Amino acid sequence: MDTEVLDLPLSRTANERLHAMIPGGAHTYAKGDDQYPENLAPVISHGNGAHVWDLDGNRYIEYGSGLRSVSLGHAHPRVLEAVRRELDRGSNFVRPSIVEVEAAERFLATVPTAEMVKFAKNGSDATTAAVRLARAATGRPRVALCGDHPFFSVDDWFIGTTPMSAGIPAATNELTVAFPYGDLAATEQLLTRYQDEIACLILEPATHSEPPPGYLAGLRDLAHRHGCVLVFDEMITGFRWSEAGAQGLYGVVPDLSTFGKALGNGFAVSALAGRRDLMERGGLRHSGDRVFLLSTTHGAETHSLAAAMAVQTVYTEEGITARLHALGERLAAGVREVAAGMGVGDHLVVRGRASNLVFATLDEDLRPSQEYRTLFLRRLLAGGVLAPSFVVSSALSDEDIDRTVDVVAEACAVYRKALDAADPTPWLAGRPVRPVFRRTA
Repeated sequence: MDTEVLDLPLSRTANERLHAMIPGGAHTYAKGDDQYPENLAPVISHGNGAHVWDLDGNRYIEYGSGLRSVSLGHAHPRVLEAVRRELDRGSNFVRPSIVEVEAAERFLATVPTAEMVKFAKNGSDATTAAVRLARAATGRPRVALCGDHPFFSVDDWFIGTTPMSAGIPAATNELTVAFPYGDLAATEQLLTRYQDEIACLILEPATHSEPPPGYLAGLRDLAHRHGCVLVFDEMITGFRWSEAGAQGLYGVVPDLSTFGKALGNGFAVSALAGRRDLMERGGLRHSGDRVFLLSTTHGAETHSLAAAMAVQTVYTEEGITARLHALGERLAAGVREVAAGMGVGDHLVVRGRASNLVFATLDEDLRPSQEYRTLFLRRLLAGGVLAPSFVVSSALSDEDIDRTVDVVAEACAVYRKALDAADPTPWLAGRPVRPVFRRTA
């Protein structure tokens, strides 16, 4: 049976303080302590590169940094240099800063498939602006989203489709429909069923599996044939797939696309980009009805835009996307080898593109299991690995990867014991971790 090998008294106290003042104890549900084993949710003191330290002084190798946003590692010197330079010059003015021009030019040079761009602070604002723009352009009310992808926005048009739909009117929920990834025939049936009602198709162009051959191009043709706007949510694929996103890698140009996460390396910046004729509907140089596209007080803070420009420079000059893939391939190969060696290769499953790896924990019957995830996370934390996913940052070293694989091997040995006992409960030391989207707390 597992014994307690990690004690986090200062983090436990801080978590209590968080819950006393902040609903959910975090500002992002995916960072909640319910996502971690009981009493083993570290509260972070600081980070540098691929490592973070908790309040109790423990150092961890970190994966999935900032929910995939910190892809260059914490406190990246070139990003910080650009940010500090702008902080001394003021961060927000009553008129646009020249930095907004420079940031737009840099972004459109990096993502040449887009013709115009508008910046915001978070991904939800960008995706919701894309939906609003599509509705305005088509005059149609419904949104079709890919039901196989986990998250698009905090706004009603998406959250109403999840188990956490409290507070969202049924009439709003009825305007969102879903299509399956990779299935053009099913999507065409949906478009035919709601003929002339669907404003846009929105999806992540790729996730844990590569798009089937011809799928993205076929989806674009299908959308246009039915008069819909095609929207790529590139919050995750942007930069991790290529500097120009999945659209640059696969050569399929959407009508609109949204970027964020890696764009700022932890600084708050997102982008809506796309065709000029669509984007200009949110501008001043057209004769139609005005679209309230994006208008945020802090959307063009100079230091965040400077961070984004620095990130794009680092990616292109230092070959960051290729490094992410190389690191991910090394990690995936190592994890699969030790999992197989410990007899749990069918139960601990690494999935996804090398730059965006996740893992699944399966029980004795090969069903997804929160109990086995809890067991696995406990052992990783005890070994100094903070890994809600295996999403790499470029700050990781080969030594970090090798150490992670060693810790995974130790965790797999415990995993095998629990499988042999057909009961992981003795190794949990508390309640199992919980899915983010659930109806009750």
